[in-house]
Amino acid sequence: MVTHRQPDAPTRGRPLAPEVPRQRTGGPPLGPAARPEPAGRVAALGGRRAVRLLACLVAAGWAGCFPLVSRLANQRFWGETAAPAYLLAGLAVLVLPRRLAGRAAALLTLGGAVLLPLTLLAVHSRAQSEVGVVERSAALLLHTGTPYLPHPAAVTDFDPYLPGMALFGLPRALLGRGSRAALLAGDARLWFAAAFLACLAVSWRLVRTDPADSPLLPLAVLTGSPLIALSLAVGGVDLPLIGVCCLALALAADNRPIAAGLVLALACTLKWTAWPALPVAVLLLRRRHGSRAALRAAAVCAALSAAVILPFALQRPRDLWLQVVRYPLGLTAVRTPAGSPLPGKLLADLGPAGHTAALALMLAGGLAVGGWLLLRPPATAAAAADRLAAGLTTAFLLAPAGRFGYLALPAVLVCWPRLAQRAAAHRSGARVRWTAGASRSPAGGV
Repeated sequence: MVTHRQPDAPTRGRPLAPEVPRQRTGGPPLGPAARPEPAGRVAALGGRRAVRLLACLVAAGWAGCFPLVSRLANQRFWGETAAPAYLLAGLAVLVLPRRLAGRAAALLTLGGAVLLPLTLLAVHSRAQSEVGVVERSAALLLHTGTPYLPHPAAVTDFDPYLPGMALFGLPRALLGRGSRAALLAGDARLWFAAAFLACLAVSWRLVRTDPADSPLLPLAVLTGSPLIALSLAVGGVDLPLIGVCCLALALAADNRPIAAGLVLALACTLKWTAWPALPVAVLLLRRRHGSRAALRAAAVCAALSAAVILPFALQRPRDLWLQVVRYPLGLTAVRTPAGSPLPGKLLADLGPAGHTAALALMLAGGLAVGGWLLLRPPATAAAAADRLAAGLTTAFLLAPAGRFGYLALPAVLVCWPRLAQRAAAHRSGARVRWTAGASRSPAGGV
């Protein structure tokens, strides 16, 4: 009698092991999980080197343009210092081992594009006019109770910032300029940079998905890039605003409504361009954690912002309206020096009709982004940052006056949350590939 053997039943409670393809004798493993050949790994390594080298060369070219085209002495000095640093970073990427190249390039760019020009400019009391405005506003606040001059007549007399920005000028008002140590420690640029770096580091730890990821190298690369390095060295007034907005969205995504409200209040008392961050963070909280969390954050932000701004608005309403609202929009007799050839600026230069058209387009763009935000409220910190970046980019491009440097804020908003999540995904993918390779025996068995 012939008996037919039945297939073995799987052991109860244990999943079937995946079928492993057989191998040809003397050949490489078959199947999609096969490890790449050494030549493939070398090609991938060469590709990463090429991308990093290209980034360094582009940064060097960008910095090298400033001594040729800029009319501002501080920017020309930064370009003369930063361009060689980026070239050295490219050389490090090209010749050093991969495990050292990234860190060496980051250190070279930090030293040559940030620390060296910042130190030399600070010791010689050279900065863009915005830094002097912030430091003067702190001195005025201490001596007169208001950060605004009563009758501004020149560009440097105007203070286009809300009262909270004067906090960064307090070290200068308290330390003075009596020594080189005081010149350095009191420089508002150092405190702009400290707020920027601290906020981005904390937001990284809130957004990251892998506790093993560190923000140090990404933060060094970002800070040493031309996007941030120029602003930090010559006068990074917008840097604290960038960091605070990133931190507020990260706190909202992490279900910390009170902390998010406090940070949003700080942002809203620095510049009115930060106000769109409030509805974005509130809608993020509402979608992820409910209406109660959203209302708590909104209430904290509104109460603290009003407590800071209202006393100055009630005491000197004309000064606040003239310098914080009308002056940045180009509605005063004294024109703002923010004159990069962006679309809104080009329209405003056509005359009163063009100026009105620029304001109307900016309003229409803001309403369009607001409609997108209401119809598709964000569910993650990255999505919230995208909405806020879209609104700010629209405002900066279509405003009657603006600078290319303003676009650093939306650029960092888009990049920073993704850097934290991409690092975790890259680390996880590397672990999966290593495990898959190590689990195969030479004969192809499991």
